[in-house]
Amino acid sequence: MERYESLGLVGEGSYGTVLKCRHRDSGRLVAIKKFMDSDDDKTVKKIALREIKLLRQLRHDNLVNLLEVWKRRRRWYLVFEFVERTLLEDLEQNPSGLDLNTSRQYLYQILRAAAFCHQQHIIHRDIKPENILISQGGVVKMCDFGFARTMTSPAEGGVYTDYVATRWYRAPELLVGDTKYGKPVDVWAVGCLLLEMLTGQPLFPGDSDLDQIYHIVRYFGKPILYV
Repeated sequence: MERYESLGLVGEGSYGTVLKCRHRDSGRLVAIKKFMDSDDDKTVKKIALREIKLLRQLRHDNLVNLLEVWKRRRRWYLVFEFVERTLLEDLEQNPSGLDLNTSRQYLYQILRAAAFCHQQHIIHRDIKPENILISQGGVVKMCDFGFARTMTSPAEGGVYTDYVATRWYRAPELLVGDTKYGKPVDVWAVGCLLLEMLTGQPLFPGDSDLDQIYHIVRYFGKPILYV
């Protein structure tokens, strides 16, 4: 961290903090994600290593760029390009929703990011307004790949954890405990984002998993079960 000057806290989550920093020599602005003591917490360690691995192999105009990684005193530090704001901040400033043209531009870029990940057989699993960064020029960057994972083929019998994705953007199969889901969980989350961009309000604001299912059933009717 000696090479960077901290300019303040950008965000704080369950697994660490994000700082806005300036490189002392080049003057470049970056965002540094500092994980909590990852060696003592297996979950934090798993999330940190997964994000590092995936972002090293994923390079796309609409994905946040990982610049540097280091470990110091049992903590992982990830250095990213700095992007000015999140979609959540845009929505908070526009409580009635974004205009149609802006929503369309953001949606196109979000879909490009998701499609690229899916082409690499990676599902993000936590697409939400906080994880969509937006530059001053309107360029969208999907970020936070701590819950992302590489998909296995059906022949390999891939089984995934169902406790992923923030509740309001969680697909029905996740809410009912399915462990053999796939790319559609990201598509569902993008659809929720689109309606939120257009209206300014979350589509399914459940306060529990059961309430989340209630909101979905209220809109779409009872699910069709296949045995």
